[in-house]
Amino acid sequence: MSLTTQFIAELVRAANEANRLTLFEVKRLLNRSIATIRDMREETGIPGSKRAKDVVIDLQVAAARADRLSSGEIRDALIDAADVIRTLKILLDGKE
Repeated sequence: MSLTTQFIAELVRAANEANRLTLFEVKRLLNRSIATIRDMREETGIPGSKRAKDVVIDLQVAAARADRLSSGEIRDALIDAADVIRTLKILLDGKE
Protein backbone atom coordinates (compact mmCIF):
# COMPACT_ATOMS: atom_id res chain seq x y z
CA MET A 1 0.00 0.00 0.00
CA SER A 2 1.41 3.39 -0.97
CA LEU A 3 1.91 6.25 1.47
CA THR A 4 -0.83 8.19 -0.29
CA THR A 5 -3.27 5.30 0.04
CA GLN A 6 -2.35 4.95 3.71
CA PHE A 7 -2.96 8.67 4.27
CA ILE A 8 -6.36 8.48 2.56
CA ALA A 9 -7.28 5.57 4.85
CA GLU A 10 -6.04 7.56 7.87
CA LEU A 11 -8.24 10.51 6.88
CA VAL A 12 -11.31 8.30 6.48
CA ARG A 13 -10.68 6.56 9.82
CA ALA A 14 -10.24 9.92 11.52
CA ALA A 15 -13.44 11.22 9.92
CA ASN A 16 -15.31 8.23 11.36
CA GLU A 17 -13.93 9.10 14.81
CA ALA A 18 -14.19 12.90 14.49
CA ASN A 19 -15.73 13.27 17.94
CA ARG A 20 -12.68 11.59 19.54
CA LEU A 21 -9.95 13.62 17.81
CA THR A 22 -7.95 16.19 19.73
CA LEU A 23 -7.52 19.71 18.41
CA PHE A 24 -3.88 18.90 17.64
CA GLU A 25 -4.85 15.82 15.61
CA VAL A 26 -7.46 17.75 13.61
CA LYS A 27 -5.04 20.54 12.74
CA ARG A 28 -2.27 18.08 11.90
CA LEU A 29 -4.48 16.08 9.55
CA LEU A 30 -5.87 19.17 7.85
CA ASN A 31 -2.43 20.74 7.39
CA ARG A 32 -0.99 17.46 6.04
CA SER A 33 -3.92 17.30 3.64
CA ILE A 34 -3.27 20.82 2.40
CA ALA A 35 0.41 20.09 1.81
CA THR A 36 -0.36 16.77 0.11
CA ILE A 37 -2.96 18.31 -2.21
CA ARG A 38 -0.60 21.13 -3.18
CA ASP A 39 2.24 18.69 -3.89
CA MET A 40 0.02 16.37 -5.91
CA ARG A 41 -1.46 19.27 -7.89
CA GLU A 42 2.05 20.37 -8.76
CA GLU A 43 2.91 16.84 -9.92
CA THR A 44 -0.21 16.62 -12.08
CA GLY A 45 0.15 20.13 -13.45
CA ILE A 46 -3.26 21.12 -12.10
CA PRO A 47 -3.09 24.67 -10.80
CA GLY A 48 -4.74 25.59 -7.55
CA SER A 49 -7.44 28.21 -7.55
CA LYS A 50 -7.28 31.44 -5.64
CA ARG A 51 -11.07 31.60 -5.65
CA ALA A 52 -13.26 30.87 -2.67
CA LYS A 53 -14.37 27.46 -4.01
CA ASP A 54 -10.92 25.83 -3.86
CA VAL A 55 -10.86 22.91 -1.43
CA VAL A 56 -7.41 23.98 -0.18
CA ILE A 57 -8.84 27.32 0.92
CA ASP A 58 -11.70 25.52 2.67
CA LEU A 59 -9.23 23.24 4.44
CA GLN A 60 -7.07 26.20 5.49
CA VAL A 61 -10.11 27.90 6.98
CA ALA A 62 -11.10 24.68 8.76
CA ALA A 63 -7.57 24.27 10.18
CA ALA A 64 -7.51 27.88 11.37
CA ARG A 65 -10.81 27.54 13.19
CA ALA A 66 -10.51 23.89 14.19
CA ASP A 67 -11.26 24.71 17.81
CA ARG A 68 -14.73 25.96 16.78
CA LEU A 69 -15.69 23.14 14.40
CA SER A 70 -18.36 20.61 15.27
CA SER A 71 -17.65 16.90 14.87
CA GLY A 72 -19.72 16.94 11.70
CA GLU A 73 -17.73 19.81 10.22
CA ILE A 74 -14.47 18.04 11.08
CA ARG A 75 -15.76 14.85 9.48
CA ASP A 76 -16.81 16.71 6.33
CA ALA A 77 -13.44 18.48 5.99
CA LEU A 78 -11.51 15.23 6.40
CA ILE A 79 -13.71 13.40 3.89
CA ASP A 80 -13.33 16.28 1.41
CA ALA A 81 -9.56 16.11 1.81
CA ALA A 82 -9.53 12.32 1.34
CA ASP A 83 -11.71 12.63 -1.76
CA VAL A 84 -9.47 15.23 -3.43
CA ILE A 85 -6.30 13.28 -2.60
CA ARG A 86 -7.85 10.06 -3.95
CA THR A 87 -8.84 11.83 -7.18
CA LEU A 88 -5.36 13.29 -7.60
CA LYS A 89 -3.81 9.87 -6.93
CA ILE A 90 -5.94 8.37 -9.70
CA LEU A 91 -4.76 11.08 -12.08
CA LEU A 92 -1.14 10.53 -11.13
CA ASP A 93 -1.43 6.76 -11.45
CA GLY A 94 -2.91 7.26 -14.92
CA LYS A 95 0.09 9.32 -16.00
CA GLU A 96 2.54 6.48 -15.27
